[in-house]
Amino acid sequence: MEITDLHVRFPTPDGTVTAVRGLNYSVPLGRTLAIVGESGSGKSVSSMAVLGLHDPKRTEISGSIKVGGRELVGLPERELMRFRGAGAAMIFQDPQSSLHPFFTIGDQIVESYRAHHSVSRRVARARAADMLDRVGIPNPGRRLDQYPHEFSGGMRQRAMIAMALVNDPKLLIADEPTTALDVTVQAQILDLIADLQRDFGSAVVFITHDLGVVAEIADEVLVMYAGTAVEHGTVKEVLGTPVHPYSWGLLESIPAVSGSSGMLHPIPGSPPSLLAVPSGCAFHPRCEFRDRVPAGRCATDQPEMTGAAHLSRCHLTEPARIFDTEILPRLP
Repeated sequence: MEITDLHVRFPTPDGTVTAVRGLNYSVPLGRTLAIVGESGSGKSVSSMAVLGLHDPKRTEISGSIKVGGRELVGLPERELMRFRGAGAAMIFQDPQSSLHPFFTIGDQIVESYRAHHSVSRRVARARAADMLDRVGIPNPGRRLDQYPHEFSGGMRQRAMIAMALVNDPKLLIADEPTTALDVTVQAQILDLIADLQRDFGSAVVFITHDLGVVAEIADEVLVMYAGTAVEHGTVKEVLGTPVHPYSWGLLESIPAVSGSSGMLHPIPGSPPSLLAVPSGCAFHPRCEFRDRVPAGRCATDQPEMTGAAHLSRCHLTEPARIFDTEILPRLP
């Protein structure tokens, strides 16, 4: 997938909400990109735009979204329906509300498969049973005839993954798929997604708040704030030597299980309203380093994404030194 200059706007009676502003990133086959940031930063909105899940009558989308070289922005709904499931699929945060309570698990997976393949119900049911088996659900033949409420939370999420992968999509978007699960089940789901990615060779976009999950599953990290990217690099770069103050703040907000003698340093303030994003750098009202940039540029000039491979949107001239001498000693 390749996203170029993506904007997503929602006209409202109070004005236009620009939920995504000039977003750029790409994900090759076999790689996992984690998208992190506070609630309201545009993570889910941008990913839902890939599958055309926004109401076209209430949403304005511009820019480019290409999957496998195919442009999706402006694609008619009929073409998007053929693309969903086969070209790309999504695992949602809450399988309880994403699975239909009146239909069995088998019926829902069979419907998804037959929407893209001209096969009999018997063949589709065998495919559904095979997918349930691959995601680790025991007795798949019997489980096909059960309803979502008869599954545990972890098993519902596994069933969602089976439905997402039943058509062998080359792009899988996972929107906080482990948030509602206990720690043990979270680890199982993460291992499952990683194993299935190796089997299917898919590109994966993983949306999460949990930087521990990012360290375990991702190849690259995209940090979003107020609808745009502020840092992008490999996991080692972004988590080991971040160069944007917002990334520093996210890392400092992680509590340590043991071995930490200092206090946490939460990011002051709250994310801005997307109806009135601050001028210049959107993060500058909350940034403790804004006074180190001459002439008040943080409040007036929006920085560009700069860097060779490790990209950052910041006016600071010596972020590496600040991180090493002032931020690193404070991390839990």
